[in-house]
Amino acid sequence: MNRIFAVADNTFRESIRDKVLYVLLFFAAATILGSKVLGWISIGQDIKIIKDICLASMSLFGVLISIFIGTSLVYKEIDKKTLYTILAQPLHRYEFVLGKYLGLLLVLALSLLIMTGVSTVYLVMMGGVTGVIWFQAIFLIYLKLVLITAFAIFMSALVSPIMGAVIVFFLYVLGHATEVLRNLPPQFEGTASEKILEIVYFVVPNLNTFNLQSEAANNVPVASSFVIFALLYGLAWTAMLLILACLTFEGRDV
Repeated sequence: MNRIFAVADNTFRESIRDKVLYVLLFFAAATILGSKVLGWISIGQDIKIIKDICLASMSLFGVLISIFIGTSLVYKEIDKKTLYTILAQPLHRYEFVLGKYLGLLLVLALSLLIMTGVSTVYLVMMGGVTGVIWFQAIFLIYLKLVLITAFAIFMSALVSPIMGAVIVFFLYVLGHATEVLRNLPPQFEGTASEKILEIVYFVVPNLNTFNLQSEAANNVPVASSFVIFALLYGLAWTAMLLILACLTFEGRDV
């Protein structure tokens, strides 16, 4: 366990020096602070729009941080040949993968904390209020990032960073469109396309499970049982993806 934490600490220190991280955080802050502009378009709905944009920005830029940093974590070590030195130490490959994953989760936690602070202060300054549902929505966004990051690590151990980034972003988009796959038009009934899309529905994580943007924007409370279900759902997918990442890296010839 100490070896995993050592890798995580090193990964965190490396990642927070990555210029991409600060560029993404800058654009996230700019989007959050610029949400008032869109709020003016809808008379009387400005606070709702601000909340919606703030949460959407946390989700999108959090995922971009996960993609741009996560998909290159393992591959970068292989490309720079530093992996040979690392694995020459008394360190198992699965410990290396888990350490990288935990290090990136720390980066995402810090990034989300910064975006949450900026969003909350800005929202209060604009006359809005935050409640339990606001922080529940942010918590579920982090759970979604935990899942996406596990997939990014899996891709990092499997393909190049560019290919990995494309695949992870595609999963992010598809994961928010799973409801469309379940509620297909009548034209698809009985066709081969229906069967294929049904399979896709069950093998792609439903990221809408972690989406409480609408409820948070309208101050609609949700049952704690839903949050617990989302937590268990996210952890189950995350565990499976991490197992696949570890097995893939164990079998990789490096």
